[in-house]
Amino acid sequence: MDDAVDRALRAIRSTEIADDDLSEPFQRAVPVGGVSVSSFGSIVASETISATDDTAFRVDEIQFDLAEGPCWTALRHRAPVLEGDIVGNPNREWPAFNDAVRAESVRAVFAFPIVFGPFPLGAVDIYAPRPTELRGAQVEAAAALANALGRRVLRRAIRSAQDEDEALVDQNPFSRRVVHQATGVVLAQLDVTPEDAYLLIQGHAFARRTPMRQVAEEILAGTVRFEKHGDLIEEVR
Repeated sequence: MDDAVDRALRAIRSTEIADDDLSEPFQRAVPVGGVSVSSFGSIVASETISATDDTAFRVDEIQFDLAEGPCWTALRHRAPVLEGDIVGNPNREWPAFNDAVRAESVRAVFAFPIVFGPFPLGAVDIYAPRPTELRGAQVEAAAALANALGRRVLRRAIRSAQDEDEALVDQNPFSRRVVHQATGVVLAQLDVTPEDAYLLIQGHAFARRTPMRQVAEEILAGTVRFEKHGDLIEEVR
């Protein structure tokens, strides 16, 4: 792995870097222009978590206001969207976005979905001020970094929800035992780390706005389970 990408992965996974600085290691690893990290979708609030500059922030803002653009398409399809010349060869799926972004110093946009397990969480947008094509290695690096962001973005959303609703925080010792048992079940289903198994349960509870204990009991009863299909993790009920 490229040293710059490896350093960026370590930075994203580290607790030493603040959420509002998450775009910076991305920019160093894929240095083609400005970068934004945003959350949006069905289970999280729409916000720009981090942006390297005002133009990157504005690209996010346009897409949030219009509910269309490369970040929405990337998350919907769970695949990178690579638009190397949005003026000379605009994507017809986003007529309003194309018109609005012409006022900015943006000529290429690349979007990478942020997901964790079955949870759609947001996207990373990279813009360039001139027509640009990403090399294959750059696409792979950006996709890997966006994938690593999934844990950070989900944990951030869960913390925010718990701050707003204390009922989502369950300190009952019995609940902790049930969640521990359910974590073992998810481990067996998916062959993931204990931390990721726990976060999947936590994310499922967050998405439904229910206590983790309830989700854990459903997992133990077999009414909720997870399946892995390639790189995708899906919830099965």
